[in-house]
Formats: sequence, C-alpha cells, structure tokens
Amino acid sequence: MISYRHLTAAQLMPSLFAHFDRYQEVKQCWRQENNTWILKDIAFIDDWEPKHIDVLVKCLSNTVRTGGAVIGAFEENQLVGFAALENELFGRNRRYLQLSSLHVTYPKRGGGIGRELFRRIGGEAERRGADKLYISAHSARETQAFYRAMGCKEAEEYNSRLAAAEPCDCQLEFQLKPSDR
Repeated sequence: MISYRHLTAAQLMPSLFAHFDRYQEVKQCWRQENNTWILKDIAFIDDWEPKHIDVLVKCLSNTVRTGGAVIGAFEENQLVGFAALENELFGRNRRYLQLSSLHVTYPKRGGGIGRELFRRIGGEAERRGADKLYISAHSARETQAFYRAMGCKEAEEYNSRLAAAEPCDCQLEFQLKPSDR
C-alpha cells in the first residue's frame, strides 16, 4: 500500500533517496524545429549519481524552506515517488505555480503513483491560488506521454528563465480550474 505525505526540510536528506532508482532509458526526444514539434532519435541513459542526489536534496529542501511543498509517496516507509511545487506565482496574471519535480522510482512506474502525485500537487497548487501548473518537462517520449495523458498541453505563456535553464525541455501547463481573468 502506498502512503503519501508532505515532507519537511529536515526529512529531506540523501538517505531518503538511498533506494530510489531514477533510471530511464531514453531513445527518443521531442524537439521544436521551425515551430513544429518532432520526435527525434536521441538515445541516452538518465540516472542519478550520488552528487546528483546531494543537489536534489538541496533543491527540494530550498523548495520547502521558501514555502513550497514536497509530497512523498512511500511503500513500507521507503520513498517510491515524490513531487515538488514551488511557491512563487508567476506569469502575466500570476496564475502559474511550477511543478518543479515529479519522479517515480523505476520499479514502481506505471502503477499510478505518478498520477496520484500529480493530482495531489495540483490540489496543493489550487489551494495556493494558482489556475495552472507550469512544468518544464524532460523531452523524452515517455515523459511527454505521461504529461499529455494527464491533460497537459504546451504552455500558453513560457517562463523565459525556466526555458533558458533547460532549453531541451518542453514547457507545459495544466489547467487546474477555469480562469476568470
């Protein structure tokens, strides 16, 4: 049985991720060429080394310390998934909150954990006054398929800072509630 809970900065330490398997074999990625999205053969293995875990822990801890939220999915007290929501509303009408991380450990993918984390982080964003989630998402075919299945679409308004930081990411949004603006 999977349980979900908000994590504190004190709980976010490298040992929490000791058994987390980030592994993803990427074979195809989406790229924008001439204002059209095309699927290209781009192959690599995406995984985390210990130094990546240290950076991740610092980023997630900062998210919590600055008023954002990190929700963990646990099976028998072992982290099997997590999602992070930043706390700064942005965009022309200040209607976006950023979903900055969503990961499920490799052996547990496809079982609904990612969908539930997405749903919970969306509820958190809505409680904080956002109309939309903003996701600067990995361009891998599988990652994009997940977000599209969740109802995400290309962002109407790009966050230039996020797009510049990860130029190969796809800038997506998810409508949380109807906008009256």
